[in-house]
Amino acid sequence: MGGRTVITGASGMIGAALARQCAAAGEEVLAICHRGSVKNKILREMPGVEVLETDLGGYAGLVKEQWKKSYDTFYHLAWAGTVGQARNDMELQVHNIRCTLDAVELADRMGCHTFVGTGSQAEYGRHKEPLRPETPAFPETGYGMAKLCAGQMSRYNCEQKGMRHIWARVLSVYGPHGGQDMVTVALRKLMRGEHVSFTAGEQIWDYLYSGDAAYALWLMAKKGIAGKCYVLGGGKPRPLKEYLDILYEAVCEEMTGGEREAGTVGIGELPYGEEQLMYLAGDITELCQDTGFAPRTSFEEGVKQIIGIYASCLQAYREISEDNL
Repeated sequence: MGGRTVITGASGMIGAALARQCAAAGEEVLAICHRGSVKNKILREMPGVEVLETDLGGYAGLVKEQWKKSYDTFYHLAWAGTVGQARNDMELQVHNIRCTLDAVELADRMGCHTFVGTGSQAEYGRHKEPLRPETPAFPETGYGMAKLCAGQMSRYNCEQKGMRHIWARVLSVYGPHGGQDMVTVALRKLMRGEHVSFTAGEQIWDYLYSGDAAYALWLMAKKGIAGKCYVLGGGKPRPLKEYLDILYEAVCEEMTGGEREAGTVGIGELPYGEEQLMYLAGDITELCQDTGFAPRTSFEEGVKQIIGIYASCLQAYREISEDNL
C-alpha cells in the first residue's frame, strides 16, 4: 500500500507489533522510542523501520532535520505510568496529556493527515456489560481520567488543524515482548519452573493478541471514521480461569520431555482485592462494521507463539551461559 507512518511508543508490545504491521504493508515507518530502551534493538532489526530516540516530553523539541520527510499517518501509543501506583500519580498523568497534545503538534509539523491515539478501558470505570463507544465514561484512576482528557483534547486540536482523529479504547492485550500483564508474567514464571498464585479466576475478561491489536489500529487509520472512538478488544469474553487453563496446558505441552518441568498454578490461592474489577469486555461491533476488522489469532494460538519466542530466548541464554563456563 505504501505511505509513510510515525509511531510513538513503538518499543512497547503493541507499538512493536504495529511497526511490523505497517512495514509489512509496504509503509516507511519512523519509530519514535524512549531514549536508551533495550527494546529499541527489536525495531532496528525490522526492515523498513527507522528509529528516532527521544524522551516522552521531547516531542516539542523535535525539528524537521531529525526526520527529513513528510508523513501520512501518526499513531500515538507512548504513555508513562500505566501500572501500579503511577496510575494515580496525577502530575505524571497530566504530563501525559501535555505529551499527547505535543504529539498532535508534531504530527501536524510532519504533514500527517491522520492521527490515531490509544486510550484505555480505564476511561470507562466499572460496568457490568460489554463496553461500547457510547458507554458512559466514569474513570476511577488518574490514568483513566488522563486518557479520557487526552482523547477529547487531541480530537479538538486535530479538528482545528484539519487532521483526521481516531481514538481507540484498548482493553486487555497480550503478546510477545509484554511487560507486567498477567499473561506475560505467568508465562515467564511457569517456564522457569516457578509456582504462580491466582484468585479464583471468576472475572470475565476479554484478551486480544498484540498482532491483532496492531492490525485493528492500522485498519482504523485506513478505514475508520474521523472523530470516532472505537473499543478494541477480542470480542469473545470468558472467565479468567479458562484463560489460565489454556495458558498452563500450553506451557506443559512445550516443556514435556525437556530439561526443566513447568511450574505450577494455584487457582484460588489469592483473595480478590477490595476494588477487584470482575467484568471487563468490549463490544467491537462498530469497529468491525466500519473497518472490516476481525480478530485473527485465538488465545490458544497467541500463547503458543509467545511460548515459542520465550523458549528460544531461554535456549539462547543457556548456550551463552555454557560458553562462559
